[in-house]
Amino acid sequence: MSWYENVTRWTEQHRFGVDATGAAALALFLVAASSAERDYLRGAAWFAVALSAALAWRRTRPVASVVAVYTIALVQLVVDQSASVASVVTVPVALYSVTVSGPRWTHRTAIATGLLGVVVSAVLMSDRGVGLATTTRQAAALTLFGGVVLLAVWAFGLVRRSRRETLEALRDRAERLEVERDQQARLATSAERTRIARELHDIVAHSLSVMIAQADGGRYAAATDPTAPERSLTTIAETGRAALADMRRILGVLRADPDIPAAPSSAVVGGTATGSRGPARADRPTGPAAAPSAPSALAPQPSVEGLEALVEQVRAGGPRVSLVRVGTPRQLPPGAALTIFRVAQEALTNVLKHAGPSPNVTVVLRWDADAVVLDVQDDGRGAAAASDGGGYGQLGMRERAAVFGGTVSTGPRPGGGYRVHLELPSRLPDGGLAVPEPDGGTPVESGT
Repeated sequence: MSWYENVTRWTEQHRFGVDATGAAALALFLVAASSAERDYLRGAAWFAVALSAALAWRRTRPVASVVAVYTIALVQLVVDQSASVASVVTVPVALYSVTVSGPRWTHRTAIATGLLGVVVSAVLMSDRGVGLATTTRQAAALTLFGGVVLLAVWAFGLVRRSRRETLEALRDRAERLEVERDQQARLATSAERTRIARELHDIVAHSLSVMIAQADGGRYAAATDPTAPERSLTTIAETGRAALADMRRILGVLRADPDIPAAPSSAVVGGTATGSRGPARADRPTGPAAAPSAPSALAPQPSVEGLEALVEQVRAGGPRVSLVRVGTPRQLPPGAALTIFRVAQEALTNVLKHAGPSPNVTVVLRWDADAVVLDVQDDGRGAAAASDGGGYGQLGMRERAAVFGGTVSTGPRPGGGYRVHLELPSRLPDGGLAVPEPDGGTPVESGT
């Protein structure tokens, strides 16, 4: 910032002090100048002090200042029948100040009043003893000179006012753009937090539900089947490792340093919240043999292809789950495919939590001509499941479906049980279409 800008900013911050100091210095000059005027200008020094004092508020109170200057100058003009040096100096200064700092109507009134005062002063100051023609010429010359001076001062004031308004508009626009940028950043942060929270809810809720079901099942079956606890603990361990890998993959995007690699998981079990591998079965090997070949941060997002693995994992927890595919499969955008998987995952998680022991569950994925329909039904305790209707899981399902123009309906089934129904249009909100896969087309049912 230059010295001129620093001085300008300082004077703007101390307007009254700067103007009062300038008015005092001007008063000393005008008093000295008034003392040299002719003797019939009585009281010229007092008028000079009064006119200079009124300029102390020329920027803080521009309207009051210009009214005071014009009034004092008019009184002096009536008393002395002539314009003094003080009025000739202070009137243009007051006009400039009110043009720059005052309301729009005040500077227009001030220039009109000032021009009228110039005409009156010119008439009073003309020498009437030299004839009418000469007096008229003198008055016209004085009027022209005074009018040009006031108009020039008014024009400079308008230029200064326009520049000031432009700078204020630019400053206000910059401030509003900064506020808008901050708001957009906060909205983007909130949306990202919501997305991550939704992903974490799907992973944690599903994995914990499977682990709880396996723990309860292994404890109850231990009396009749000695190998049941081992199978349950194996499934619990694999599900926990898979959930940990999925958590690392999601939280890996929050790393500030992209050069820091995400830590790979020691074992990943498919059919979990990510659906990237096979089902979690008690007879699956654990340890290093089950470790993936790529870091979990690079694992693909789950899609409709992972539904069978998801069903098998839930089936290992006790419910009898059937998967039915109807229609010709089509390629979907990753977001739409992820939505179908997550809705199925949330519905099956609610089955594990609310449906009771050993419910019958049917998962139907139907490819219609203009929509993709997912229907998950069970015959468990529908009333208990309905009590969770206002939870974050069902809210997340509706939000996911709404992004792609789809709908989710949930509620108890007639005769008992619960139903989750998802419908996504084939024509997506961005105008894209799902493309048929080349080798799909026949209904397929997975085991019961």
